[in-house]
Amino acid sequence: MEKPRPVTLRTRALAILINALVRLTCATLRFRMENEHLVDELVARHGSVILVTWHGRVFLPLNVFRGRGYWTIISLSRDGDLQAENFRRAGFRIIRGSTSRRGVAATREVLDVMARGAVVAFVPDGPRGPSGVAQPGAVFFAQRTGCPIIPFGLSAWPRWLAPSWDRFLVPYPFARAAWLYGEPIYVAPGEDLAAAAARVTEAINALEAEAERRVGAKEDCAAPPAKVSGDRR
Repeated sequence: MEKPRPVTLRTRALAILINALVRLTCATLRFRMENEHLVDELVARHGSVILVTWHGRVFLPLNVFRGRGYWTIISLSRDGDLQAENFRRAGFRIIRGSTSRRGVAATREVLDVMARGAVVAFVPDGPRGPSGVAQPGAVFFAQRTGCPIIPFGLSAWPRWLAPSWDRFLVPYPFARAAWLYGEPIYVAPGEDLAAAAARVTEAINALEAEAERRVGAKEDCAAPPAKVSGDRR
C-alpha cells in the first residue's frame, strides 16, 4: 500500500511560515460569518457532516477551523505534502489519497471516520480541477452515509488572487471578509451523482457570489477557464 513521503525539513519550515502568515493576517480582518449555527445543529442531528468550498478559498478555513479536529482529504502529490503539513499544524486530521492514488483506501477511511461522527471538510474541485466545478467525491460520501453536505462561500476585499488554476485568494491585512453557510444538501439513494455534484457547484457558486457582493469585491467571482492543476508527484 502506498504511503505518504516523510515530511522534509523544507516542507516543515514552509508550513510553519504559512501558518504564521495565515494567523497574523486573519487576526486583522473585519470578519462577518452567517449561519454558522447550521453546522452545530446538523452535527447534533446526524453526528457527521461534510463541509465544502472551493480549493482556491481555503486560506480563511485554515484559520477558522483551526484546532477543531476536522478531517480533510489531501492528495499524495508533492504539492499535497505541503498542504497536508499546513493543515496538520492547524489541527486538522488528514487522510491522504485521491482518485488516482490510494483512492480505495482513502474512501474506506472517510467512511469509517464519518461512521464515528466526524466533520469532514472537502474541496470538491481539488486537487486537479477544473476550478469551481464539484467532482463526485463529496456527494458519494453523502449518499453512502445519509449525512448532509453544507456548502459555504467566502470572500475578502482587498485581496490578492494568485495566477494559478484555482485563483487562490489571500486577503490583505485589515480586509473585509464574508463567510456564508448555505442550506444542507442531501443526496438520496439512487440519485445520479453528476446531478448531485451540479447542485453542490451551484450552491457554492451562489454563496461565493453573495460573499463577493458583501465585501465589495471588484473582480468577477466566476471561476477561470477549466484547467488541470498538474497535481505534481
